[in-house]
Amino acid sequence: MKPIHLIATIALGLSGFASAAGGHDHGHEHKPLHGGIVAEVKDMDYELVAKPEQIQLFVRDHGKPADISKGSAKLTVLTGNQKQEINLLPDGDRFLAKGAFGITSGAKAVAHVNLGGPAVTVRFVLK
Repeated sequence: MKPIHLIATIALGLSGFASAAGGHDHGHEHKPLHGGIVAEVKDMDYELVAKPEQIQLFVRDHGKPADISKGSAKLTVLTGNQKQEINLLPDGDRFLAKGAFGITSGAKAVAHVNLGGPAVTVRFVLK
């Protein structure tokens, strides 16, 4: 087999693994249910709804609201060279904070969420 054919064969074979690994065939979609931005970490969906006067973070486990009653969440918003840290409190089916926040398009947000097990870090880019 010529070297070029060998490389092409290997590339085609690996492309099947890449699509299989990247597929989301685990029973739920990652669509925003509250008009926010969705990110997935360890099979959990985190939806951030960030507005200048209110920030909400919804957590779903396989499409169903997760129990956040004993959880905690902190959001760090980075806008240019400014950093704002916001504690979010459990409020029904979401974490919530009210106040005046520096929410702008393109800002980056990092949520640290603890639901009783190991804490997770979730990254968002605000639109």
